[in-house]
Amino acid sequence: MRARLSDIAQQAEVSEATVSRVLNDRPGVAPETRQAVLTALDVLGYERPARLRKRSAGLVGLVVPELDNPIFPAFAQVIESTLAQSGFTPVLCTQTPGGVTEDEYVEMLLDRQVSGIVFVSGLHADTAANHDRYRALLARPLPIVMINGYAPGIPAPFVSCDDGEATELAVAHLVALGHRRIGLITGPDRFVPVQRRVAGFRAAMVRLAGVAEAGLGELAELSLFGVEGGEAAAARLLDRGVTGIVCGSDLMALGAIRAARQRGLSVPGDLSVVGYDDSPLMAFTDPPLTTMRQPVAAMAVAAVRALVDEINGHAAPHSEYVFRPELVVRGSTAVAPADGARPARGDGPTRQRPAPPALAVPA
Repeated sequence: MRARLSDIAQQAEVSEATVSRVLNDRPGVAPETRQAVLTALDVLGYERPARLRKRSAGLVGLVVPELDNPIFPAFAQVIESTLAQSGFTPVLCTQTPGGVTEDEYVEMLLDRQVSGIVFVSGLHADTAANHDRYRALLARPLPIVMINGYAPGIPAPFVSCDDGEATELAVAHLVALGHRRIGLITGPDRFVPVQRRVAGFRAAMVRLAGVAEAGLGELAELSLFGVEGGEAAAARLLDRGVTGIVCGSDLMALGAIRAARQRGLSVPGDLSVVGYDDSPLMAFTDPPLTTMRQPVAAMAVAAVRALVDEINGHAAPHSEYVFRPELVVRGSTAVAPADGARPARGDGPTRQRPAPPALAVPA
């Protein structure tokens, strides 16, 4: 290494001490001197240390969950177009169950020498995950921004929708319609957004619906995100006599509607359902879904601007930017059914339906 330092110093016409400072990425070296040392490395055929390799100025990694949930393609589309306006090209990485993991995608992005990475609803939102992976990226240094999910102790910009307020607004809407027996369906409680939704639900039910803390346990159902998870959780809540359900995603809300219809219940006549996200096409479901809208465009633009500032050396505030959700009222919520109009637990459908014709059974 001594010979190499002397060779590089001679080629760059600087001291060996200066070469050492540049190779270790230490301060105190003029930009033109640093560039002379890096040029000497290239001329002599030495490989630059990883921390000094020039990143592709136009590439930014975008890591999102599976695209089955329409909200994630919506985020990806806005992020891609906003990056393009800033002169960057996204490298889209979508995760699927059993497929490439977030860490494997990150390694692939580092091989491409991206200038930064945007994580949407990644492991940063999982309180059970090891967040040292993000600290290691920041130590490279590599700019990163994270959407939906806050992890304290990571010095990076975070962009989130106010999940707690979203749930409180949804409960307030149902209470205004006369509902008091309101249930919550959301995902596993290890995720930060889920924890915030549960906290918002509990606070709103005590303050607005007059439910005692002791009675809240049976009104919250944690399940898997998706239609099937929403359907299974809604079935349990219907057994407990709820007349309104607040859901952690639009897909879960569609599952809740399916569960109600399988029992012969009408939505919104017998059961009101509120979703979360306002995913594309939710205005065209049957019935059109009342939901809490995430401000996807504003959140995506803020995330990209923070990342571009970091890439350009203008450090963005390392804190959480919280965006206010919006209640979008459509056809899946209505005035609560009058007392006695709903069946008791397991008593069957509300309305009397004509009996199906008898099947002809051969003798």
